[in-house]
Amino acid sequence: MRIATWNVNSLKARMDRVIEWLDRAAPDVLLMQETKLSDADAPLMDFKMRGYELIHHGEGRWNGVAIVSKLPIEPGSIVTNFGDGPVRNSGAGSTVSQEDDDFDPFHEARMVSAVAGGVRFVSLYAPNGRVVGSAFFTGKLGWYERLLRWLQESGTPADALVVGGDMNIAPAPIDVWDERAVHGGTHVSPQERQAFAALLDWGMTDGYRSIRPEPARFTWWDYRAGNFHKNLGMRIDHLLLSAPVAARLVAAEIDREARKGVPIPSDHAPLFIDLDAPGVAIDAGLEGALQRIAQRTKR
Repeated sequence: MRIATWNVNSLKARMDRVIEWLDRAAPDVLLMQETKLSDADAPLMDFKMRGYELIHHGEGRWNGVAIVSKLPIEPGSIVTNFGDGPVRNSGAGSTVSQEDDDFDPFHEARMVSAVAGGVRFVSLYAPNGRVVGSAFFTGKLGWYERLLRWLQESGTPADALVVGGDMNIAPAPIDVWDERAVHGGTHVSPQERQAFAALLDWGMTDGYRSIRPEPARFTWWDYRAGNFHKNLGMRIDHLLLSAPVAARLVAAEIDREARKGVPIPSDHAPLFIDLDAPGVAIDAGLEGALQRIAQRTKR
């Protein structure tokens, strides 16, 4: 089984890129974030034509999460927003602002979960946090507390569980090009890393890092200043695995090639893992890119 996560940065704008990647990498399950669609606008038929079921939880212009699965979704297994009720409407014509001082991440479409193939999948788009000490940062930490509590209330680490998505945390120094350069200290602050570590302490495994110790492997690069071509990025997209799933892990990769090309790609690259046996082979482009960058920066 191949499981992937990808912040697509607008499914409407990058639908062709997503379909191309499904054909290229053939994941069985893809967790998507930042779809920026309402549920009514979710492209169910586009995925169905390729043999995938789409479970979408959106609000309109911002946020939005989804699960795309070749495996049948178990009826009645879908959970949105931690089961805490509906989220806001940020669609066209709404007066919702992303600058509200009373920011509440639980009003936003950031969590969807469903069971497929005997595994519960959770697709997450964690709040950014913006600046350490801000209301947005406090909201981010509160959102992580709710995530952990939902996991504790919903099951145990002995259950087959995959929690993944754009988690907006670089867990360790190896996961960021330069901690000193990160704006406001968000993504690398002790409080955020403690929130991430609490998920691991509960019983989850960082799927990618558990078998891939190499440095300079990132999933996000700012569009500005040629950061992608300099490999100035962060690993903030993750797939966390419970023990029964982690025991099946055989491969993990970040598809850097998906961050390239035209039209403008997402600022994130897909991260994927294989369970039981390797999936279809692809050239992720990491080794060649890092060699070229090393040659350009050699002194």
